[in-house]
Amino acid sequence: MWAYNDLICPYLGVFNPIANISFIIDRVLLIGCRNKTELRNIDHFLQRFHVIRLNEMICDVALDLLRQYRLSHGLLIPDALIAATAIAMDLPLLTKNQSDYRFINGLQLLPYPG
Repeated sequence: MWAYNDLICPYLGVFNPIANISFIIDRVLLIGCRNKTELRNIDHFLQRFHVIRLNEMICDVALDLLRQYRLSHGLLIPDALIAATAIAMDLPLLTKNQSDYRFINGLQLLPYPG
């Protein structure tokens, strides 16, 4: 897991002096912890990010994305919320899961390093 984070670290702050993370990603990382040590490590890692919480605009964009891409591309709710956060906040999205997002019009999807 930490090797993955090391790949991302050079990109932190490239587009904004404060790196942003969606509330959804924050929750997914916490849910994935298997023990208290991992939880402490994730909490420490997440301190370098500004967490963007869900708001009405993000939820509206996510709903539009689900209407447009759920049936045609299998877009899932968490992915819709992550993409909607980037779109609503006019921020680029860096993700290893390129195939989950590349079909979304209006999303600034950055190429994943590696």
